[in-house]
Amino acid sequence: ELPCRARIWMFGTSSLLNQPSITMRLDIPEHKILVHELSLPILWGDMDSLGHVNNTIYFRYMEQARVTWIEAMTGSLTEAKEGPVIANAFFNFYRPLVFPGELVVRLYVASPGRTSIDTFVTIERRDDPAITYAAGGATLVWVSSEDGRPMPLPEPIRALEGKLPALPGSDMPSASASEFIVVAVPMVLQ
Repeated sequence: ELPCRARIWMFGTSSLLNQPSITMRLDIPEHKILVHELSLPILWGDMDSLGHVNNTIYFRYMEQARVTWIEAMTGSLTEAKEGPVIANAFFNFYRPLVFPGELVVRLYVASPGRTSIDTFVTIERRDDPAITYAAGGATLVWVSSEDGRPMPLPEPIRALEGKLPALPGSDMPSASASEFIVVAVPMVLQ
């Protein structure tokens, strides 16, 4: 859906320009289900010295979407005896985000397993709808906070498995009204 090619440079004793590169593809799959939408403000402090939102902040946007969805599905994570850890995460940056503005962060899930699930986000500006500024993903593994070992996903999350499209590339169904959550975070100007 949103292909991106990233170059990974192999560092060694010779110069960077003389090193071969490997092309890596990080795609957001078509075979996913929309489960959550979150509105977030772009804060002045989100920007870096180049005048756009720093790339690390996108991971915070993705984290906030995941956490609000998981808490809505399973309850508070702060006192839980189990919860998600990230096995991997990535982002593709298509257009720079700048202050001021309000974002629409959409969270999708795919491939729920026994102990893990793939999550993906797309980020748009509310004042520039249908233009994806960035897209990323993370694989979550559900673990025990007592021993750190993987454990089965909570039932509300595992139940999403049967709602995914039967064939990759088919129309994406949205979750039912009881599973789709929209959260608005008030905009605070600094």
